[in-house]
Amino acid sequence: MKTGNHKQHVTLRAFTGDDLAVLDRFATDAEVTGAFGWAGFADPHLRRRRFAADGLLGEASGALAVVIGDEVGGMATWEAADRGGPSGGCYEIGALLLPGHHGHETRAEAHRRLVDYLFQVTRAHRLQAFADAENLAAQQVLETTGFHREGLLCQVTWREGAYRDAVVYGLLRSEAQPQ
Repeated sequence: MKTGNHKQHVTLRAFTGDDLAVLDRFATDAEVTGAFGWAGFADPHLRRRRFAADGLLGEASGALAVVIGDEVGGMATWEAADRGGPSGGCYEIGALLLPGHHGHETRAEAHRRLVDYLFQVTRAHRLQAFADAENLAAQQVLETTGFHREGLLCQVTWREGAYRDAVVYGLLRSEAQPQ
């Protein structure tokens, strides 16, 4: 595995049956999600059941494999976050990389690929993402990807025995720069 900020070829693709062990790690390995993403152990078979039902690609939410070089190095997700607008008009997004693939450039490229994908294949008008207020690296990645900071949500997530603040970021279709 390559680490750091080395420029690596990043693509997105649908998960396959060969990727199920990687999917399991997101629910069972605290090191995978890191200090800012771990919310406790979850059902290790939840994603497998979802994969069996729809390949992790549904109308209201989905997940794609982040392929770095020639291996699955993470997961890019989206979930409908419609706020009174038409269905599919807003998605909350995220990209999570496995240990050994972390690095600003790789994370930013995974986010860029997801933004391009969603604006190409959905009718989304807006994408949004949340970052822990203390996670400056995640905030920088979102800003590098073109998202702008919209505000602070006070004590909205639970982490390490306390409620934590999160920063909300947004990107409108008209603001996106296709890659």
